[in-house]
Amino acid sequence: MATVSIRDLDDGVRDRLRVRAARNGRSMEAEMREILTAAVTDDGPQYPDFVSMLIDVFHDVGGVHLEIPAREAHPGPVEFRS
Repeated sequence: MATVSIRDLDDGVRDRLRVRAARNGRSMEAEMREILTAAVTDDGPQYPDFVSMLIDVFHDVGGVHLEIPAREAHPGPVEFRS
């Protein structure tokens, strides 16, 4: 097993890591191992971007077809109501 040191870790990151570890019932060290392992484990298809992932996930349900209205050259002023 290897040993890794992380220098200059932001205090806020450390604090959030401590809270996350506590929520998961693990030590900070065990939580970091879990995070690193999950980050490098190939658990399924990798997508180049969010849209590609959505297309793949919703492909089987037929997707959503939206009618896109024509764009006006000058839509005019925007009216805000409160």
